[in-house]
Amino acid sequence: QVRLVESGGGSVQAGGSLRLSCTAPGFTSSKCIMNWYRQAAGKQREWVSSITTSGVPNYAPSVKGRFTIAHDKASDTVFLEMSSLKPEDTAMYYCKTGGLYVCTTTSWGQGTQVTVSS
Repeated sequence: QVRLVESGGGSVQAGGSLRLSCTAPGFTSSKCIMNWYRQAAGKQREWVSSITTSGVPNYAPSVKGRFTIAHDKASDTVFLEMSSLKPEDTAMYYCKTGGLYVCTTTSWGQGTQVTVSS
């Protein structure tokens, strides 16, 4: 089972920016819907953003206008560009493939931690 690999997290001050990346080694994600989720300490995992195979992005209301998702099919990498970060964006961020059945068979990765200080 292919495990997704997230990277790019870190610690920033409020108002700062980060760019997260996600790859699926050995797996072609070009036909998958790509999703980002996050889980803050003590809370349930929540959906943040997705991008369809035709490049249509969707965002949770809490991040719309601040986050941008992109899928580079040539490198099989999905990015989440985060700007105007807020302390409430602090969480472990995960990516996940979805859509076609084969896209649902990937495993959650270890995530990448984003910490935003006020």
